Amino acid sequence: MWPLMNNYNNNPYFVDQPANTYVDIFVTSITNVYIATKPDKFGIKFWVACDLKSKYICNVLPYLGKDPSRPSGERLSENVVMRLMEPFLDKGRNVTTDNFFTSLSLAHKLLSRKTTILGTVNKIRREIPQSARHTDRNEFTTQVFSTTAATLTAYAAKRKKTVYILSSMHSVIQTENTTKRKPNTITLYNTTKCGVDVMDQMAREYTVRTGTWRWPVAVFYNMIDMAALNAHVLYQACTGRQERRVDFLLELARELANSHMCAKKARKEQLLRTQPSTPSPGKRAMCQVKHQCKNNHATVRCVHCYRYTCGKCRQEIPWQCQDCE
Repeated sequence: MWPLMNNYNNNPYFVDQPANTYVDIFVTSITNVYIATKPDKFGIKFWVACDLKSKYICNVLPYLGKDPSRPSGERLSENVVMRLMEPFLDKGRNVTTDNFFTSLSLAHKLLSRKTTILGTVNKIRREIPQSARHTDRNEFTTQVFSTTAATLTAYAAKRKKTVYILSSMHSVIQTENTTKRKPNTITLYNTTKCGVDVMDQMAREYTVRTGTWRWPVAVFYNMIDMAALNAHVLYQACTGRQERRVDFLLELARELANSHMCAKKARKEQLLRTQPSTPSPGKRAMCQVKHQCKNNHATVRCVHCYRYTCGKCRQEIPWQCQDCE
């Protein structure tokens, strides 16, 4: 079902958007993997690429453990980003990632496909120069390191806390004229990093999830939540109407259930019509209408719905002459 869902996600609404669209890649989880920093400590891990502006889910991949198709020597993080961004490469977009994904080698790969990257870098990465690994820095100071492909910004938000930002879309680093003197890479990252987090929050607000010990059911619930969120984004983009998501989801549920309920009703009526018009000799059936009675017995069926109807629940037919038939 995942290929079918991703085919719907990779629709022309997002693929044909203008360049410089920001795509956010983070991890969300729903009960086999332990992630200590997530609200759900145990969950099935999903890699998600999400549009920053509309929170449209562009691509999703479940984490299935070791992937035999991944080339030897390639990092898992790089493989995930390239697979998630495959439908949107060569279109001049930017991708925002956290420190699990960001690396200089990934920046080179994306640049070769006309895509830039902006993300935090783990301080233990080989890309971090030794001169930038100092932990004791003056507060609100910035140090910049650049290569032909990317720029590394080391910003001391606190005296012993340094944030590393790797960007392949900034050739010049500028700082704000404020007390904190934040560089523009930090400011842009803070603006573009919230796509998947907000999407996950929106999906949890109105969800079909319920308690279950079966992980395929949990995955299916998560797929429905993501599909409903994408449907709401597409509905607003195609119609130009701003409708509350809760109203849209209620109407969507009614339309999805309507065909099922109509088919169920037709099967029930067909089953009733296959039964005899009267009970077996010497037996009486229970009234199936129960408008005016509780548990009356009946021997006659309604000519329209074919349900057993007692004398209290039947409709009186007025006396007519033969000329008025």
